[in-house]
Amino acid sequence: MIAKLAGVVDSIGDGFAVIDVGGVGYLVLCSSRTLAGLAAGAPVRLRVDTIVREDGIYLYGFADEAEQLWFRLLNTVQGVGGRAALAVLSVLPPEHLALAIAAGDRQALTRAPGVGARLATRVITELRDKASSIPVGATASPVAGSSLPGEAGDAVAALVNLGFRPGDALSAVAAASRQRGEGATVEVLIRDGLATLAPQGVSSGSGAHA
Repeated sequence: MIAKLAGVVDSIGDGFAVIDVGGVGYLVLCSSRTLAGLAAGAPVRLRVDTIVREDGIYLYGFADEAEQLWFRLLNTVQGVGGRAALAVLSVLPPEHLALAIAAGDRQALTRAPGVGARLATRVITELRDKASSIPVGATASPVAGSSLPGEAGDAVAALVNLGFRPGDALSAVAAASRQRGEGATVEVLIRDGLATLAPQGVSSGSGAHA
């Protein structure tokens, strides 16, 4: 079982890279996001998942922990294989994937080749409750959502600090972001999130009040 490769990029192809490790070339399937960070002849270190199937042994490579964790999570959904998971991660980096799932955004998921509306719905349904426990960035903090890009991450962190559950805060901010658009300020996202979450109350034992 191969868990990590450290070597030199021998070549890069459509959806894969060949990594030279001590004169042995390993073909590693990668998302476009990971491939974008590679260059032929340059040193590289990749996290790897090894998947054994009847037709062969496949290596999937990841630039960071967040992408690897999301790959594994996507593979728990029936109908999502390794290639489909990489396709999703190629169009939606971890931070955007978390928001898309929380917001129930099927359209965002169907941008990935091979992912239709039915499969996108299954991903959202099966992963919505699990998504808040997965880091969304390579340097994610323990507060779910706090490493999301820009205003959305700040809004989620603020709601969590008020005592709301991370998953609920992420879902509320995702919905607000979708409705308000990219120009929404953190104040607007917090206010909209509070409007959604206040009737539910804060999580037990937090001692905070919304």
